[in-house]
Amino acid sequence: MRSTDIAPVRAFLGCPTPEGWIAAAVAEPALLLTDHANCEKKAAGTALNLLFRYSSDTTLMDWLSRLAREELRHFEQVLAIMKKRGIPFRTLGAARYAGGLRELVRTHEPARLIDTLIAGAFIEARSCERFAALAPRLDPELGTFYTRLLSSEARHFRSYLTAAERAAGSCDISSRIAEFRAREQELIEASDTEFRFHSGPPSMPVAA
Repeated sequence: MRSTDIAPVRAFLGCPTPEGWIAAAVAEPALLLTDHANCEKKAAGTALNLLFRYSSDTTLMDWLSRLAREELRHFEQVLAIMKKRGIPFRTLGAARYAGGLRELVRTHEPARLIDTLIAGAFIEARSCERFAALAPRLDPELGTFYTRLLSSEARHFRSYLTAAERAAGSCDISSRIAEFRAREQELIEASDTEFRFHSGPPSMPVAA
């Protein structure tokens, strides 16, 4: 996939991934894959949780069901690469990224759903942007795999955003998107004490 194919993703985000994070990811592919697998599993769980929470919306449920299946396929694909490389799967503690975005989610409906979907759009967009940044700098097998994931992550980003707009109806959500964009940029650019797929650049040598 050409880099221009994800131009809308890059335009949506407030900043590119810092070089410090990319360098850490390239230096620790086993840790990168392990947390990537955790992220795919969590993404499937998020889709299923939303499917059960908003079970009166059949259009939303249909999309979430398909999304959960696709995220689980990605999880299985990452596990296969890890098995081939002798990397055991283990659960890793989450970085502050997703929790930092969730702090902005309002607690009343439909605002809760709208904000949750906007957060999902940013998570998927950042994943897509990071796959594109990493693909040319990883070994051929992993680079090819991440290149193949670009189109699905870009589609997930757009689907989350479309679902948020649909949930908002006639209400303009541009100001909410701007608030999440500012928070997401802050989380991505600030140093983190640990390396994760959605962390900022590590402030110390990479460790699990």
